[in-house]
Amino acid sequence: TTSGGANVVGALTVNGAALAGGGYASVQVFTSSGTWTKPSGIKLVRVIVTGGGGAGKGNYGNNSAGGGGGGTAIKTIDVTSISSVTVTVGAGGASSQDGGVAAPSGSASSFGSHCSGSGGGGGNNFNAGGAGGSGSSGDVNIKGCGGNGYYQGLNNVDGGGGGTIWGSPKTHANAVTNVNGDIYGVGGSGGHRASNIYHPGGAGYQGIVVVYEYK
Repeated sequence: TTSGGANVVGALTVNGAALAGGGYASVQVFTSSGTWTKPSGIKLVRVIVTGGGGAGKGNYGNNSAGGGGGGTAIKTIDVTSISSVTVTVGAGGASSQDGGVAAPSGSASSFGSHCSGSGGGGGNNFNAGGAGGSGSSGDVNIKGCGGNGYYQGLNNVDGGGGGTIWGSPKTHANAVTNVNGDIYGVGGSGGHRASNIYHPGGAGYQGIVVVYEYK
């Protein structure tokens, strides 16, 4: 909002009640599992949690499928009585050569028991893209995008992976190569076929946990 020409940032709230304090102070970003330790004077955090992306299915019978994007939860938490929280960052689904089965799913990310984002599903048989993951227990829960399935009786076929709130992967239907996810939580592309050689699907990308800290 604006007041008298100046920008005014609304107070953060927990359960509808505003917490007085000194405002934004710092941020901790977790790209691997660990422990969040509260800095001195911090009263409130706003957490963004995204699960890992699913892997794309290897090409099988001229069909393939991208992995789903991880789900995201966003939550504001009163940490006046909390000193530390276990942080889990989900891995992306690993690339797999076997196109006859569903590709590996991504793993869930979480901020203790406060909120979590499930991993995206791996690309499935019958050219079905992996399902997007879901956020859980957040003030806002955001589903990841599903991967694309693809079928065509030609060489070089695959399906693109699903995106997350952090971005969208490259879409690679009819591309020459399969592609690993390279943005937090996105799914890998499906495997391509070239010269009658069937290739594995791309790996999903890892999740992330971001903790914004307020006094």
